[in-house]
Amino acid sequence: MQDIKISLITVCYNAESTILGCIKSVFEQDYKNIEYIIIDGGSTDRTVEYVLGYSGQLTHFVSEPDNGIYDAINKGIKMASGDIVGLLNADDYFPETNVLSTIAGAFKQSGADVVYGDLDYVNAHGRILRKWRSGNFKRNKFRLGWMPPHPTFYCKHDLFKQYGYYSLDFGTAGDYELMLRFLYVNDLKVSYINRVLVKMRVGGQSNQNLVNRKKALANDLKAMRVHGISIPFLSLFLKPARKLTQYF
Repeated sequence: MQDIKISLITVCYNAESTILGCIKSVFEQDYKNIEYIIIDGGSTDRTVEYVLGYSGQLTHFVSEPDNGIYDAINKGIKMASGDIVGLLNADDYFPETNVLSTIAGAFKQSGADVVYGDLDYVNAHGRILRKWRSGNFKRNKFRLGWMPPHPTFYCKHDLFKQYGYYSLDFGTAGDYELMLRFLYVNDLKVSYINRVLVKMRVGGQSNQNLVNRKKALANDLKAMRVHGISIPFLSLFLKPARKLTQYF
């Protein structure tokens, strides 16, 4: 069977302190049938300079203003030509060199539409602060506040044309809404990889302070209502409660 082509997208803005580690972890992968796309939002620090140092190895690089992270992701998806699309945030990196080969193998062996795995939150020195262990997929777990870690979420490219791209109408819950739409509403075939696929540095946009966290919860609730979660307030309570277990 021909190797699956993976389109990997990184979106960034003023990420000079982390972008090199992110890029390095991509080009250290032992799986080679990938295209790497970087979408920059018009950085004013040295991010563009650092990315251009890898210009000969990138499939696409764009640096221009955008309408936020999900607009940037959509740009990357529309440039992509792979069978599978995945994301690696500028603050994140692959912990091992065989992550993409593991993901490609999971798609081949399972015939799934979507593959996801586990994630560690780490500090600037790589020390683990939280462990997000996803567990096997069951559609109704979404009703109990469950979701897979978005940075480990890989799906077939044609799903975006079939079910839509990332919506800009849900604020920081754009990723949650898309996963609800794909996995809960359309009940696609899913495969779980029981290992850590991504290390995420702390400091995400939706978790910076209490005000942002309240906005994020409101966006989550909007996504739940739109997609028919029958008891959204229970899910809304359980969703942050699940995070407490990640510290133990």
